[in-house]
Amino acid sequence: MTKFHECMSEFFKNGKPFFAVIFIQFGFAGMDILSKAALNEGISNYVFVVYRHAVATILMAPFAIIFDRKIRPKMTRSVFIKIMFLALLEPVIDQNLFFMGMKATTATFTAAMTNILPAITFVMACILRLEKLNMKGIRSQAKVVGTVTTVAGAMVMTLMKGPIIELFWTKERTFHEVANHVDLRHSLKGAIMIAVGCFSWSGFMVLQAITLKSYPAELSLTAWICVMGTIEGAIVALIMERGNTAVWALKWDTSLVAVVYTGVVCSALAYYIQGIVMKMRGPVFVTAFSPLSMVIVAVMGSIILAEQMYLGRVMGAIVIVAGLYLVVWGKSKDQEVESLPVSEELKESCNDKITTGKGSDEASDNHNRLNGLA
Repeated sequence: MTKFHECMSEFFKNGKPFFAVIFIQFGFAGMDILSKAALNEGISNYVFVVYRHAVATILMAPFAIIFDRKIRPKMTRSVFIKIMFLALLEPVIDQNLFFMGMKATTATFTAAMTNILPAITFVMACILRLEKLNMKGIRSQAKVVGTVTTVAGAMVMTLMKGPIIELFWTKERTFHEVANHVDLRHSLKGAIMIAVGCFSWSGFMVLQAITLKSYPAELSLTAWICVMGTIEGAIVALIMERGNTAVWALKWDTSLVAVVYTGVVCSALAYYIQGIVMKMRGPVFVTAFSPLSMVIVAVMGSIILAEQMYLGRVMGAIVIVAGLYLVVWGKSKDQEVESLPVSEELKESCNDKITTGKGSDEASDNHNRLNGLA
């Protein structure tokens, strides 16, 4: 393993992975604002996706070639097929549906809908046994309750207003309330698109965690996803925008900024960072922080834009933080139990002595110890 990977692994191991996923959520919060502005200026969502992953490929490919040359596994047919599906699920299906749903609704509505992501990912991970779930154990109960709580908090933050809270940095400043009028005839279509996109996004997270087990080179996997995402996205764009060559022209405006920003932060860095974190904590840990982006947008909007802060938003933010704490606590206890070297010995001791009927007292003690850890 190269020094680069050793340093990164040590950082994520000792520097608490939640700092990394918080960084990703800050990046996604910026993406929502810039992407909506770019779409309003008329950029095609299909072309936007292609350019975004072309930028990510240009950024990640050199790093993958240099730093992964000693640890990159041999590319097999099975791994390549998984990479093709990864590129189809997130860069093509999810992102196009996400942006199309945002066009039909509003950025706020889109952010609210994406908060179903943690719940979907949790169910998928449990079905595929990527997430350990024992409802008799306090750790599993904390993860389930925490996931439900974060989603509930996001809904409260979106749907509940309440009285305005006067903050010292917004006092005596002019408030500009921007009303996004949405045609109700298109809102249902937009909601369905976003929901399907969330299922695709969850599938991407779970499949990425599975692929990393057989192809444990995060930089190379990220570069491959971006390359295939560019190719597959270009095929879709050429079909959907056939005969309209003007949509491929980029101007020196918000669209260019959005393409570069989302390519670097939300594709290249996000895929790579979440890959490292998922190897240690699993896909549920990464997606559990998704509702945090709503909190970030609300706080930054209040400070920078002097937007009105409502009591409902503050209450929702508090609920989200409480839910995230439960998930993080449950996952941290998982790590503690998995790091215990005697756990397998205890299991074998319990099984052997219960089967033979010998040492029933000792087996009972060991069994109780295991239950206490669970």
